[in-house]
Amino acid sequence: MGKSTEAGPLKSVMVVFGALAFGWLAIELAFKPFLDKARSALDKSDPTRDPDDDEDGGTTQKSLSDEEAA
Repeated sequence: MGKSTEAGPLKSVMVVFGALAFGWLAIELAFKPFLDKARSALDKSDPTRDPDDDEDGGTTQKSLSDEEAA
């Protein structure tokens, strides 16, 4: 019966790791579309570009009034 005292903590550790793995898998499946979009955006991003260093302050996008005037 000496081994039953050692099996208790080991069993608890295995249950915790199993629950963490199951939780991670559930989150991956539930948020798959969002995670795929975020991962593809990260792959396309340029890590050497700093948006804070832009001269124009990041206002290169046209406004609606600019498009109507053209």
